[in-house]
Amino acid sequence: MGTGVPASEQISCAKRDLQVHCPEDAGGTDAVPITDCGSPEASRSPTEPGGCNPEDSGQLMASYEGNARGYQVPPFGWRICLAHEFTEKRKPFQVNHVSLKNLIKHLGMGLRYLKWWYQKTQVEKKMPFIDMFNCIPLRQIYGCPLGGIGGGTITRGWRGQFCRWQLDPGMYQHRTVIADQFTVCLRRRGQTVYQQVLSLERPSVLRNWNWGLCGYFAFYHALYPRAWTVYQLPGQNVTLTCRQITPILPHDYKDSCLPVGVFVWDVQNEGDEALDVSIMFSMRNGLGGGDDATGGLWNEPFRLERDGETVQGLLLHHPTPPNPYTMAVAARLTADTTVTHITTFDPDGTGQQVWQDLLQDGQLDSPSGQSAPSQKGVGIAGAVCVSSKLPPRGQCRLEFSLAWDMPKIMFGAKGQVHHRRYTRFFGAAGDAAPALSHYALCRYADWEDRISAWQSPVLEDRSLPAWYKSALFNELYFVADGGTVWLEVPEDSLPEELGDNMSQLRPILCDYGRFGYLEGQEYRMYNTYDVHFYASFALIMLWPKLELSLQYDMALATLKEDLTRRRYLMSGEMGPVKRKNVIPHDIGDPDDEPWLRINAYLIHDTADWKDLNLKFVLQVYRDYYLTGDQAFLKDMWPVCLAVMESEMKFDKDHDGLIENGGYADQTYDGWVTTGPSAYCGGLWLAAVAVMVQMAALCGAQDVQDKFSSILHRGQEAYERLLWNGRYYNYDSSAQPQSRSVMSDQCAGQWFLKACGLGEGDTEVFPTPHVVRALQTIFELNVQAFAGGVMGAVNGMQPHGVPDRSSVQSDEVWVGVVYGLAATMIQEGLTWEGFRTAEGCYRTVWERLGLAFQTPEAYCQQQVFRSLAYMRPLSIWAMQLALQQQQEKKTSRQTAAQDREPSKGPKPGPKELP
Repeated sequence: MGTGVPASEQISCAKRDLQVHCPEDAGGTDAVPITDCGSPEASRSPTEPGGCNPEDSGQLMASYEGNARGYQVPPFGWRICLAHEFTEKRKPFQVNHVSLKNLIKHLGMGLRYLKWWYQKTQVEKKMPFIDMFNCIPLRQIYGCPLGGIGGGTITRGWRGQFCRWQLDPGMYQHRTVIADQFTVCLRRRGQTVYQQVLSLERPSVLRNWNWGLCGYFAFYHALYPRAWTVYQLPGQNVTLTCRQITPILPHDYKDSCLPVGVFVWDVQNEGDEALDVSIMFSMRNGLGGGDDATGGLWNEPFRLERDGETVQGLLLHHPTPPNPYTMAVAARLTADTTVTHITTFDPDGTGQQVWQDLLQDGQLDSPSGQSAPSQKGVGIAGAVCVSSKLPPRGQCRLEFSLAWDMPKIMFGAKGQVHHRRYTRFFGAAGDAAPALSHYALCRYADWEDRISAWQSPVLEDRSLPAWYKSALFNELYFVADGGTVWLEVPEDSLPEELGDNMSQLRPILCDYGRFGYLEGQEYRMYNTYDVHFYASFALIMLWPKLELSLQYDMALATLKEDLTRRRYLMSGEMGPVKRKNVIPHDIGDPDDEPWLRINAYLIHDTADWKDLNLKFVLQVYRDYYLTGDQAFLKDMWPVCLAVMESEMKFDKDHDGLIENGGYADQTYDGWVTTGPSAYCGGLWLAAVAVMVQMAALCGAQDVQDKFSSILHRGQEAYERLLWNGRYYNYDSSAQPQSRSVMSDQCAGQWFLKACGLGEGDTEVFPTPHVVRALQTIFELNVQAFAGGVMGAVNGMQPHGVPDRSSVQSDEVWVGVVYGLAATMIQEGLTWEGFRTAEGCYRTVWERLGLAFQTPEAYCQQQVFRSLAYMRPLSIWAMQLALQQQQEKKTSRQTAAQDREPSKGPKPGPKELP
């Protein structure tokens, strides 16, 4: 391949063995390496997580041969050398991984699913909400997604590829678009001496480009919503640091919804000779798939001057229905930079023209006018280039943005047109891409200041382990990249009759919009409520108005019914889609018409699930407790009464404790539960306890007395039927698994403590029992499972063997583990909590290569299930537990100081992160 660069300046990447062994305790940083604390005995109390400083780079950086640390790359986050290869290649969970015993048990369900799947895919030509035959294959490539909340997302992989796209709402395309690249050009004394695509790819198209970057001299560092890629250019004395920024800003309901990302390139010249440096950002119009094949795509240059700032770039118009959009690749023009472009080139050709154009003088030709519309079956791409002078031992900055304007969307049923949230600020005409680009390039510095102010208290807390700092922020990717939509709600679309009963319904939905995120990128249902129970901590702590909006939507859906009958796949029985006064499983499928047609899930009839109603009541009180919003509590009170009345029928013997129905009637929808159970029984008692609290707040003395009586009787029954001296039994059946140790048995206590209840006068579960149960879980489900380095297995038999009675009992559920860790922290088992959660983080992010696609589940060996899942957002419950723990500590210190004789001014309480 001819690159036009002198051979003496070409640095090749020597062949070597890229297979890097990645043990469970691998770290992930290099510039300021990280060591996580080993044992509670090592110079600290077992109740403390440990003061850990970054000191060990770990195996993810073992291949890095450079010495560049990059420009202002933070010490904490997920760091990986671009040459790293993950040795463990797992498979998605499929039928062949089910044991013969469980296969026979679910044979009827399997046959019914096959029939339904055929009807859905072959007759209706639609995508099933869960496709058990076409799981997303393992691709260990993903990095921080671009794009704010609800406007679509584009994921850029850690090796630089644009590889996962969610532009159509809730629907993903996992496709690496080869033309979407950054290319660097260096010139000395008027001659190009180095030109390189910053990609490790060696594709069959664009073959005249210089591909095959040496990954041993580059690394990626993610701390969502920002990421850094550092390229040390061998032989050039130049280091590039690309900083990727997305406006994910807590408590911000404007900029956080914008469909934009910014790339800031800081170029450092470590040599004694001046340079001219250019970065070219090329982008295909579309993804190269079926949506592009019809043709009619076109590009045009633009220039926008506003408030003394100028932005130039290309608009890539993609008018394909039903969701047309315009992509904008843009750059900021400053006194020190030159911005040029090429309007169109063939992304499937050799790339000779654009490569030579850049090679000639480090700039592009910048033709005027728009391109002709593309022909059927022919792709088009464009590129924008920013150039600057780089003095000896100097530095320069080149700034790009990527924006996409898809203001009006239709879901799969193509029945209604919805406006995205950002149209409130940028209009819905479809011409906002230049303004979005200008806004992003002028505001990103402010975004970064706000991101730093939010994250710094956690990052600077030396008592927190380094892996946790990475996990806490990087797991937050799913808030934006969960197929997320954030929609405007027209006032005339809301029911008039609820105005008096829900005073804040209209203000919340009309002012803050409608929010939906998928159960998972493979489990395509919006706002799956049994899972949101775990994930909701991220919303209520960071965007509380979105959580309240979701709760109002759920309340509206609860009061509706859909008596259309359908066959449920697990039981084979016919039943209505939705019954009144029960919490729905989900708000619908993006391939249909969510919010209009709810309960896409049809494996079980969830009207008889035991956990959904209880989780609504618990979340309502938790949300009230954390926001102090009394109007919200008053609005939700009648709905809580209604769903608890529906739940009463499950207490068949009237002992104050509900019974499970002998099938998988809760979030563990493949794990049968019979009679009183630790999980649902605990949730029930916790929900009854918060009903007592809400009744008192709402002045309903008769209701308070009623639920106080139920609580008293239920507590006695729960302890008598389930407590065995070490933990609460899984359930009350006569089956051997009834004595399994369930990792999630304390979920009710977890929520009570998050609500400021569950101890003292509001104690529901005896504290010694809770602590003993958590200790048993740590001993068996954590330490006795996989060497104690993979988190907590869902079910463990009391003699230390995983419970394999179901397809889910021997799985590790990452989001459940984070919730369990939060519970441990609440009960003073802080070291155990961090150790438990650490196993999941290291398994997912460092061993299995599943960064930015954290699965719902994995087993000890071979498989994972449901990539990119909602539940792991529960790690924010750990942060809440830590904050509440610190508040209690500060309160105790203040009380102690108040009791002492005054000896001068007292220090104020430490500000919490």
